[in-house]
Amino acid sequence: MKKHIYIYSPSGAVRDKAAFRRGVKRLKTLGHEVEVDSDALRSHMRFAGDDDTRVAAIQRAADSGADVALISRGGYGLTRILDRIPYKAISKAIKGGTHFVGISDFTALQLALLKKTGAVSWAGPAVCEGFGADPLPDDIMEDCFQDLLLGQGEGAGWRLPAGNRSDQIAEWGCSSATLWGGNLAVLVSLLGTPYFPEVKGGVLFLEDVAEPPYRVERMLTQLLHSGVLARQKAIVLGQFTEYKLTPHDKGFNLRTVTQWLTSQLRIPVLSNLPFGHVPTKVLLPVGAKVDLVVQGRDALMAWGHI
Repeated sequence: MKKHIYIYSPSGAVRDKAAFRRGVKRLKTLGHEVEVDSDALRSHMRFAGDDDTRVAAIQRAADSGADVALISRGGYGLTRILDRIPYKAISKAIKGGTHFVGISDFTALQLALLKKTGAVSWAGPAVCEGFGADPLPDDIMEDCFQDLLLGQGEGAGWRLPAGNRSDQIAEWGCSSATLWGGNLAVLVSLLGTPYFPEVKGGVLFLEDVAEPPYRVERMLTQLLHSGVLARQKAIVLGQFTEYKLTPHDKGFNLRTVTQWLTSQLRIPVLSNLPFGHVPTKVLLPVGAKVDLVVQGRDALMAWGHI
């Protein structure tokens, strides 16, 4: 079934034009109508156009009437324009059937949108890093995206890693918890601002890229000391990639971080969610109510038809 996909650039400038072209071509190959925003390939310093240009692009995405408003890439740029984003227009578009999808820097818009309107958006691929993968995008990611377009996505299941405390949970579950989160560094940057959702009893999912374990722990510590983590029903860690350990770490790694975090909380800390800056990723409804069930090393997050 052909769907209308609107591609726009609210954050960093598209440097990899080849990946962008591959992404557009792939979406067309899947049978969709692809509309590219007039400023999608603009460049101003590190941004996809100046602030006015990117705010206008977000407004056009909201006005597009598309089935999906899909970002070209992440990068950096949304936090500096959060006070100018047309949240009501985006919320109205979502009610009208437009799904806003993105990753990385897009976390800032998603969390601010949730705080301001309560509207549900989707953590998922971008054009360049997702559909522009060479030679082909990941099958699971594409299937999840197609399920979203067809209204068939009901949840995500994954296998917890062996050897840490998360696999000691014989059976656990929660229901009707607000799913929220995204990129850890972007989320932490919103603490103390009017754009940080004060979610209680939620399921918080986190991922990041190019952040070594000690910096991941430092950001998690900030969330811990601010009381954010203890107010949740569960913490779900996605993929943390493209970092380097050094001899100075002396065995301090991501597993160390996970074990430490688990020891600080009375709620489950679940790892290995297939989401992040990786080819294989599910799409996650930020702001939706979810059920989360753990049996042994199997985890299932379900949200039904949204």
